[in-house]
Amino acid sequence: MIAIPAIDIRGGACVQLVGGSFDDERVRIPDPCAVMHRWVEAGFRRVHVVDLDAALGTGDNAGPVQALLADGRARVQVGGGIRTAERADQLLAAGAAHVVVATRAIEDPHWLGELAGRHPHRLIVALDVRGRTVVTHGWARRSALQVDDAIAALDGLALGGVLVTAVHAEGRLDGADVPLVERVASRTPLPVIGAGGIATTGDLRSLASAGAAAAVIGMALYTGALDPRAVQEEFHE
Repeated sequence: MIAIPAIDIRGGACVQLVGGSFDDERVRIPDPCAVMHRWVEAGFRRVHVVDLDAALGTGDNAGPVQALLADGRARVQVGGGIRTAERADQLLAAGAAHVVVATRAIEDPHWLGELAGRHPHRLIVALDVRGRTVVTHGWARRSALQVDDAIAALDGLALGGVLVTAVHAEGRLDGADVPLVERVASRTPLPVIGAGGIATTGDLRSLASAGAAAAVIGMALYTGALDPRAVQEEFHE
């Protein structure tokens, strides 16, 4: 299993939220590129970038995202508000290793199938989950889908993986929802990326044992709960 630092962008800055709440912003760093350099210097080769404003539909951070892609020091997977094929095409052409699609992928399976056919193994589908229910639109809306149904809908698609985020645990440093990740990994042959609540190397080891191919880490790295160099040394590509 590999570890991937998160770079969540809001209003041009790198931030960390608690419990998926935009009203509970715990970390703010003005320069996302400086943050990426920090993770690269610690040894990470991949970063997970999310445009939170685009995800919520309140704007976008296209400039900072483009700067991260142009930097070239790390492989970048980009998500947040990618709801058109044109935007996915643009990001891949700009150098994204993968694009992460969520809301429209959940609501429009035909669109997802066509996009996956055009960019095989370059899309990651994000399942953002509260409890066991999928939420969309920047974690603001509860869908009618349970996580098992959402996973079943991905069968046969040429995807690069599935990212399952325990939104109820996000940013709280209370521990990963290992049973959730294990459940998803047992139901799909796709690489599974776990996220949400990761606080210790024990959490990372548990996710690896549960079948995760990767884990996205946010708050624990930004607050110093986890030593980035130690994490990278144990969970590297």
